[in-house]
Amino acid sequence: MEWIVISLASALAGMVDAIVGGGGLILLPALFAVFPGAAPATLFGTNKSAAIWGTAVASWQYSRRVAVRWPALLPGVATALVGAFAGAWSVTLIDPGFLRKLLPVILLALFVYTLAKKELGRTHAPLFSGRAEQVRTALIGLVIGFYDGFFGPGTGSFFVFLFVRLLGYDFLNASVGAKLLNLATNIAALVLFAAKGHVWWHFALPLALANVLGSLLGSWLALRHGTAFVRVIFIVVVGSLIVKTGWDAFLA
Repeated sequence: MEWIVISLASALAGMVDAIVGGGGLILLPALFAVFPGAAPATLFGTNKSAAIWGTAVASWQYSRRVAVRWPALLPGVATALVGAFAGAWSVTLIDPGFLRKLLPVILLALFVYTLAKKELGRTHAPLFSGRAEQVRTALIGLVIGFYDGFFGPGTGSFFVFLFVRLLGYDFLNASVGAKLLNLATNIAALVLFAAKGHVWWHFALPLALANVLGSLLGSWLALRHGTAFVRVIFIVVVGSLIVKTGWDAFLA
């Protein structure tokens, strides 16, 4: 019964994650609810063992239908990988608890800004090209990659917002870029969790299969309905993150 509940959660997480990121908002709470006595690191590692496959499939789906700016994004993929390793190492030295109360405030600012700027991310008009775009993508990858390794919640949403706001991407193309960079951070995290024995491999296969199925549906919906649809899902996911992180920080 346990694997059925968490597999359904994994499928829903894969769908949401494929559209705009934020799948951890669904699967992680489900894992904590079903296994309240488990070590948090093990649940985080098991979550990554599923999410990495859904993210990989979504990246592949998008790359077949959207013109991916590979020269611009690859430096960001590399720095996201490095940043995630550095963040995960730093969390062994520094308590990330101070971010608990800061995160919902940052997300709220992002949420309000997106609502206020109604044309934000509706048109794909990259602001930079060549080395200038590569440098900015690399910085985004390094900073958010470090955040993902150090703390994590909302990583996909931060990637999407920064691609839209700083690089001039529309929400669909930003989601494609976010998938590729998030895939790198997931790989880094999974390697670290697996090396420390914090993955339940007997749950990894059903969770991964469910996540992939959800991811296929999510990427199909995003490609079918386009930028406006992705923007709406982005607002819903960020709003949910504000509620979840705000509850954890101030009320739990």
